[in-house]
Parts: sequence; structure tokens; C-alpha cells
Amino acid sequence: MAQPKIIVLDDDPTGSQTVHSCLLLTRWDVETLRLGLRDSSPIFFILTNTRAMTPLQADQRTREVCRNLKVAIAQEAVAEFLIVSRSDSTLRGHYPVETDAIAEELGPFDAHFLTPAFFEGGRFTRDSIHYLVVNGVPTPVHETEFARDSVFAYRHSYLPDYVAEKTAGRIPADQVERFLLSDIRAGVHDRLLHLHGNQCVVVDAETQADLNRFAADVLKAASQGKRFLFRSAASLLTALAALPPQPVAPDAMATYTRDGKPGAIIVGSHVKKTTEQLNQLLQEDRIVPIEVDVSHLLQDSPTQRQDLLQHTLQQVYTAHQNGKTPVIFTSRQEITFPDTQTRLNFGVAVSSLLMDIVRGLPSDIGFLISKGGITSNDVLSDGLALTAARLLGQILPGVSVIRTGADHPQFPNLPVVLFPGNVGDQFALAEVYRRLSHPVGVKLPG
Repeated sequence: MAQPKIIVLDDDPTGSQTVHSCLLLTRWDVETLRLGLRDSSPIFFILTNTRAMTPLQADQRTREVCRNLKVAIAQEAVAEFLIVSRSDSTLRGHYPVETDAIAEELGPFDAHFLTPAFFEGGRFTRDSIHYLVVNGVPTPVHETEFARDSVFAYRHSYLPDYVAEKTAGRIPADQVERFLLSDIRAGVHDRLLHLHGNQCVVVDAETQADLNRFAADVLKAASQGKRFLFRSAASLLTALAALPPQPVAPDAMATYTRDGKPGAIIVGSHVKKTTEQLNQLLQEDRIVPIEVDVSHLLQDSPTQRQDLLQHTLQQVYTAHQNGKTPVIFTSRQEITFPDTQTRLNFGVAVSSLLMDIVRGLPSDIGFLISKGGITSNDVLSDGLALTAARLLGQILPGVSVIRTGADHPQFPNLPVVLFPGNVGDQFALAEVYRRLSHPVGVKLPG
């Protein structure tokens, strides 16, 4: 059975957090997509960044990618492929906007599957209810802060009800097919062969072994001509790609730090978990906190913005010259907005400032850590202006590291950490900093 090419449309750049040695593409012109299709890895990612967009923009971006992908697939004569709409394991994102667009542009599909389990982040699905482990307690995701997201709020953890809610009743809950744990563990190959008409299916999974079994059945059915689409978090990708262990172990990632130099850390995410992690990071040795008061951007004054940029970069260079790592973080106070569009526009303004800071960083930093999904996408595509990057692997479960090319004009061979906002315990960000800041083989205290 031939391994199909796994093509992932990632709505922020953190969906590669369980795989390694593959390409992340920040452009989707036909030639760049052909690069991904030709690559030796069985999987590649197209970083669409649609989670930062309005539904209309997300639809347009997804269709543009799919239309170019159709041409690239034809030109490369790719016979077998699977399409994954990778999104958040806490159910935030433009569903069903993106899966509808993919189905219309690249379909027809026999089914689309919701597989939000992400074990490294403490997310699993049982009896079609999706859970997040909070302080050791499995909690239905609709009871967590993520369900109250100002853009992607939802009321249901029971996935058939979630589908009905998000499709405004177009797909009623009782028409959603359910693959329960007992089904997955017994095997669902025969049921897969009977799916048709883009049937919506929600999939239980409590362990990686569950998704490994499911993926084996999916691949077998796909080899028999069935066409499937996935709306998935990262753990299914591990199962579909079936990669060997990554080349450099997570605790040896200092191997990639350039010349043992101090790095820089950009923190854009505002979720509670990120703030807790930031507070722990700021207690580490040789760290310099640099707070960027983004409330100044509300006034839309170019002069104030330029002053804020210059003041921030002056502090960054002082820290770097003293052999310390600057932590640039946006102010933590909550800002309210009259509507979603205003909030999104403000987010664009904040990101634009952060990317100017990235472009202004000292060219000899040893590493860069980007905290937050949208922030990480912007760092790759805008701040570093990458067309493609090679994924090295994970430095912590769910936290990926890429490296810029040797020909990068400003930061050649720079290791860059893509750290999602909602992953890891309170010490995780500090641990990543320590792993990149200490020579391999040095035992860390604590």
C-alpha cells in the first residue's frame, strides 16, 4: 500500500507540533506547492494563517490555496493524497468555512472527520465529548476559557452538537456519524467503505494508539478509492505520517543555537496559560523583560508607533550587548472592542509592530522563541520572510523548532521555536529557554 502525500492546510503554524523533518510553506503559489509535493517527507504544511482572519477572508484564502494545489497536484502527477484542515485542539477556528471551501474546490469527498484529540496538550475525546485536562482534571472544553473566545466562542463539547451549532443546523446532530472508542479499537475499515456524500464523522481517541489504529484503517480505505477530508488537531498527523524519532532529541536542541549566543523571545499570545508561563520565564537568569504597551496603538499615531518601536529596540540591543536574552511581550491588560472586526484590526496592528521588532533584532542572536500561534505564523512569513522552512522537531511535547536556511539574508541557520499559546504547563516556556541557552550535556538545576 503506497503512502499518500499528506497535505495540511494549517490555520496557524503550530499544527506541525507532533512531526519533524518536513517542510512548512508560507507561500502557496503553484511552484512553492510543487516543492512540497516533491519533498521526500510524506507530509508538508501550508501555513494559511486563517485563524487570524474573518470568515470571508478565511474562505477566500482557503479557496486560493486549493485552486493552486489542484494545478500543482496535476503537474506533479500525484496519484494519492490526503487533505487535512488542521485547526485548534480546543475547537477554535473557522469550521465549517474551511472544510466547505476545501470540499467545493478539491472534492467530492466521501466524508469529513473531526479529530480534535491532541494528547501532548492534554486533549482527548471520549463518547464524542471533547475534553481538556485542566490541573489534572478532564474538563469538557465548553467549560474552559477557550469556549469563551471572543471570535470563536461555542457552547458544546459533545461534538455532534458542536457541529450542529457551527453549521447553524445544516448538519443536525443526529446526522453526525460517531466513531466511539470501542469502534476505533475494533476497527472501522468496513464502516469507512460505506461512507459517502461528505458524511460528517466525529472520532473518539484517548491515546495515540487509538489514532494509529484509525489511521491504518483510513489509509487502507483510501487505497481502495475512498476520498476523505479531515478537520484535525495535531495527533492524527503523527499517525498518518508514521515518522521515525526526530534526529536531535528535545533536550539536546542547544546543538542548533548559533555560537552559544543569547537569543530573543517574542510573546504575543494573551491566553491565561501564556501569562502564567511568561511570569515563570521572567524569573530565569540572564533574562531582560521588555514590555510593549500596545494600548498606544489604539490612537493610530505613526509617530507614537515609531517611538514605541525605537524604544523597544534600544532595550533589546542593550540586553543583547550585555549577553542577556530580551523577552519582548505585549502588555497583559485586557482591551475591549466594540466588535470583532475592530478586535481583528487591532491584532493586525500589534502583529505589524512585533514583526518590525523581529526585523530589527540583532543579526547574531543565537535563537528566537515565538510564543503564540498567530504570532509564530507572522514571524515566519513576515518577520523572517520565509517561503519555506524545514521542521527540526519538538523541543517539548507540542512545541516545534524550525531553522532558517543557510542563505537567509539576516538570520542564516537560526533555530526558531513555534510555541502555541495554549500548550505546556506553567514552567514550559522557561524550560524551552533553558534548553536552548545551555550547552548540550550540561545538567540544568531544578
